[in-house]
Amino acid sequence: MDLASKIEKIFLDCLYKPEEIDNDKTPQDAVLVQGIVRDFGFHPQRLQSHKEEIRLLLTEMPKEFHKQGGGGWSFLNLCMDKNGDQWGEHPNMEQLVALAIGCGLGNYQLPKDLWASLPGGMPYVVFDVEQP
Repeated sequence: MDLASKIEKIFLDCLYKPEEIDNDKTPQDAVLVQGIVRDFGFHPQRLQSHKEEIRLLLTEMPKEFHKQGGGGWSFLNLCMDKNGDQWGEHPNMEQLVALAIGCGLGNYQLPKDLWASLPGGMPYVVFDVEQP
């Protein structure tokens, strides 16, 4: 299974199932994450159950994205893996960033209201895969 497919499978598993949502209201225990163009509410237990898989997927990204490597890089560069191969498209990249942020393995360098000042109006993202 390719990287984009793995990420999408994990992402979809971490979202709430229709039967887990009452009256179209966000569940109180949801892990809320601001994405690039969409916001997400993840099921906390399922998200945590995938944390190690997400951490391993993040290790496939270029060192420039890692806190212990380059300290963060533009979202626009996230479509390439650490070997310089394109692994996905913008929706896949957003899924990976949202999963990383949801499990505490990633973050944005600046708040969303400042993204317009960055190249392409896109955030800089940092991953911390060496967290416990």
